Amino acid sequence: MKRIAAVLTLLLVTVGMLFFAYDSQSEEQREGFTAYRLIAHAMGSIRDQPYTNAYEAMIANYEKGTRVFEIDFMLTSDRKTVARHEWTANMSKMLGQDEELPEEKQAERLTYDEFMNTPILGMYQPMDAEGIVDVLAHYPDMYIVTDTKEQKDKDIKQVLQSLVDAGKKYDSEVLDRIVVQIYNEPMLQTVKEVYAFPSIIYTLYATQDTEAQVVDFVQKNDIDAVTMPEYKVNQNFVAKLNKAGAVTYVHTINDTDQVASYEKWGVYGVYSDILTEQEMEQMNTRFAWRP
Repeated sequence: MKRIAAVLTLLLVTVGMLFFAYDSQSEEQREGFTAYRLIAHAMGSIRDQPYTNAYEAMIANYEKGTRVFEIDFMLTSDRKTVARHEWTANMSKMLGQDEELPEEKQAERLTYDEFMNTPILGMYQPMDAEGIVDVLAHYPDMYIVTDTKEQKDKDIKQVLQSLVDAGKKYDSEVLDRIVVQIYNEPMLQTVKEVYAFPSIIYTLYATQDTEAQVVDFVQKNDIDAVTMPEYKVNQNFVAKLNKAGAVTYVHTINDTDQVASYEKWGVYGVYSDILTEQEMEQMNTRFAWRP
């Protein structure tokens, strides 16, 4: 009996040491933006208003503990890069700009000057590429995730080039904290033709590729993360992506109970309008799989 007890004790100690070693290694590997489970959608809400992409939303959510900010990027009519989700009348109304802009301007691309001089909700500052990179440079633990709403390759390149040009005023480390979202496999090459951004997120809402194709692409191209809408999430797919080396995010989730449900499937994090990194850390549950 003593011999059996000794063997069991040795086995438990060995397993514990292996788990500790794996756990410590996992912590060390979790670097850059993937150290965070929360990505603020469109910079996160401010006073319950999503989609502002405004300076004040970025700073307010940073102060709440959020460190990774997804930002919508579009081109103005004079081809300047600004933070805007879409050029529609509905968006102008949502942002409280319908009374500020002439009717004919509410559903079309604004010029750069028009965009920058039309406050959001009458009080918040619209942002351009230079302003966003300036903020990034002043907060060394902040990351941005690009959501390039333009569809044409030349326009996508213009958006990314604007960020690169703005980043050249600073150390290259600033550009290392720009995480580029791609929407299909060919876009990876388009991005590389502009700049060798070290971090990539593959977002799946627009692709028609099969799960097997996505996993293969992620593995072959060392993609850091994959994000997907809720209807594409399943436990088997998430497990395969994790095995391929990518952390997984789901968008857009605004409820901690949903976060807890997805974590049971191995999902690593979420994009959210209202949740913060601090709230994620305070949750009593932990993600089952860790990168």
